[in-house]
Amino acid sequence: APTTHPRCSPQGSLDCPNLEFGYGDADGHGAELSELYSYTEEPEFGTNRRCFEEDFHTQVRGRRWLELDRAQQKAYVMHLLDGLEVVNRDKRLKVARAILYLAQGVFGDCDNEGDVLHWSRHNSFLLYQLGTFTAFLELLNMEIDNSQACSSALRKPAISLADSTELRYPPLVLLSVMYLMVENIRVEQESDPPEWKTCRETFRMELGFPVRTEEPFALLLFTMVTKFCSGHAPHFPMKKVLLLLWKVLLFTLGGFEALQAMKVRKREELGLPPLPEDSIQVMRSMRAASPPTYCIELVEQQQQKRGHRSRRVRASQDSLDIYNERDPFKNDEAGIDEEESDDVDSGIEGELDLMERDAIIPAVPAQRAPIERVSFPKGLPWAPKVRQKDIEHFLEASRNKFIGFTLGQDTETLIGLPRPIHESVKTLKQVRHRAVRSVRVKQPRKPWGGEEEVQETPCEILYRAMLYNLPQYMIALLKILLAAAPTSKAKTDSINILADVLPEEMPITVLQSMKLGIDVNRHKEIIVKSISALLLLLLKHLKLNHIYQFEYVSQHLVFANCIPLILKFFNQNIMSYITAKNSISVLDYPHCTVHDLPELTAESLEAGDNNQFCWRNLFSCINLLRILNKLTKWKHSRTMMLVVFKSAPILKRALKVKQAMMQLYVLKLLKIQTKYLGRQWRKSNMKTMSAIYQKVRHRMNDDWAYGNDIDARPWDFQSEECTLRANIEAFNSRRYDKPQDSEFAPVDNCLQSVLGQRLELPEDFHCSYELWLEREVFSQPIRWEELLHYQ
Repeated sequence: APTTHPRCSPQGSLDCPNLEFGYGDADGHGAELSELYSYTEEPEFGTNRRCFEEDFHTQVRGRRWLELDRAQQKAYVMHLLDGLEVVNRDKRLKVARAILYLAQGVFGDCDNEGDVLHWSRHNSFLLYQLGTFTAFLELLNMEIDNSQACSSALRKPAISLADSTELRYPPLVLLSVMYLMVENIRVEQESDPPEWKTCRETFRMELGFPVRTEEPFALLLFTMVTKFCSGHAPHFPMKKVLLLLWKVLLFTLGGFEALQAMKVRKREELGLPPLPEDSIQVMRSMRAASPPTYCIELVEQQQQKRGHRSRRVRASQDSLDIYNERDPFKNDEAGIDEEESDDVDSGIEGELDLMERDAIIPAVPAQRAPIERVSFPKGLPWAPKVRQKDIEHFLEASRNKFIGFTLGQDTETLIGLPRPIHESVKTLKQVRHRAVRSVRVKQPRKPWGGEEEVQETPCEILYRAMLYNLPQYMIALLKILLAAAPTSKAKTDSINILADVLPEEMPITVLQSMKLGIDVNRHKEIIVKSISALLLLLLKHLKLNHIYQFEYVSQHLVFANCIPLILKFFNQNIMSYITAKNSISVLDYPHCTVHDLPELTAESLEAGDNNQFCWRNLFSCINLLRILNKLTKWKHSRTMMLVVFKSAPILKRALKVKQAMMQLYVLKLLKIQTKYLGRQWRKSNMKTMSAIYQKVRHRMNDDWAYGNDIDARPWDFQSEECTLRANIEAFNSRRYDKPQDSEFAPVDNCLQSVLGQRLELPEDFHCSYELWLEREVFSQPIRWEELLHYQ
């Protein structure tokens, strides 16, 4: 079972500190490399070293790899690449292992972890410059198409490391080398020589703009995911595939800061005003709010039920109010306090277990810790925004009220409206936000097919390649995410994602079982991290490239039950997940390659990890919340799914994580469904409402807190999705179908060009040509008067 940090109780009590978490594209370089390997792969490091040294000492006697000059290193790598051309599969695997040892940093010649990481980067650039990635790509294609290995894997009831020699290790070794090359070349450092920077751009172009093949490299990895989920290739090491897929997308499409720069540049090209702020910088400067105290709330509820409403207990309740002052919305006479009973409401799978509640209640601290007073910066963190649609609705209501008729979408004519309405419209227009997506949707279309000139970006190429199998890709990713979720129950029909982590011999001792349990949990966490990161990255890039591409992926995620899946993920003890210690630092790469491993004891399993939270788990939670926000934003039918699945108590429990960015996205999800939750919920959760006012961007004229929104009509929900789907299909047909199959195909009205076209006629046509001419031409009267009707 995952352990928790001593300062953070699983329920998020008062002594839980602020989590100093730096959200970014990925974790540190060493941490990202270490997550490639499971702890059961530890013996493989020695095997790779032996394969390298057996061959290296026959070619270069009496010298080490670090002692060779660049020309000698190139010569030896070319020798290894020649060895990949042999027919014997086992010999190819030994050569691939030797290359993997080079990519791992020739740790046998290094003295410390820094040297291993340095030589891993150095050798990765060298391997790429000599064409190793292309050679391994061809070998990976051979393994994917290896029907013999697939049929052999299908005959086995369960795949484990015992079957790895003939089935798992070839793709495992190939994917490991490719991941190390992608990750080492992707990461930039100030000390990189100029040729490395040139090499990095060339590699990015090669992955994003395929030349030799018609499809980008990421599509091959998507295909491996679908083959694995369909059961046709259960021997694929799925964690490595997903990690490589995520890093390829991150490398070719760009990370979050690159996305922000692309957004700024795109707005300049479309003539839109600049963004009011950099959202990344705003979120980094935000402070976390104090989460509600779960234990005190439960005690208070019991006291209220007994008729003992202790004013002292209520006064000690911590709040989400960043000012740490008395809530102005609080009613002193109210009998029901804030956060009354939602934390024990039913979620996706029912109520909180009664045994867990009983275990929580005695943990109330005798004395309350002093509250940290936070100095909040003046003003709101976000500039307010308003949509063009909101201005139109405001004017429509005003015209109906004062002059009795409307002018459609006209937002300029204000005749007949009182002066305060003029001022209101002026204010709304000052904060009007025009998104790139709205401009793209309204761009004029050419009547002869196609839209605006399509720019060949890596994102456009990837979408075009994924288009016709995109539903299968999304379903496969969500299947794996479901299998890796900590709240999922083991089912016989679920896919086996633990094949590449289960050892050849199952553990015998308690310590071996503990090690395997940590390894399995860590394996699942890394899978969740990679899927959540690549889905978020894909959605953000597609939204910037074209809004209908984003909507197409979003709809298929919704159809595949992504919304309840993410809520199911959060329907757990989220503080335990955030603070889980499913790692053994002495077994992490590169530490395990340059240090003698200590004897396996309970102390060695827990030594070295003093972090107050798990970076990858907090990263995964924020990514999943951002995905959920993107799927539901401005979509009332999907917002109703949040309400139907009772997401409010689940999301409120996530507010206990004292991290500003995560709290922001939780509050956004609570804000969009507040109007549907009823007056009693809003009355009982005024501190949460106050936190939404303080942290979430204000939308002018958005009466989210009162439930009067004209878009909240349930009969519009079905038509909303159907209309969106029709627009998406028309977009895909217009842009990606063949012109002759499109309803917008051009019509040639020129007499000379029509008569000059060469038509394919049947072979026997010349035999019956005269008969056809008599029947179709000469015998048909010419009605000249009919021409008058067409003038």
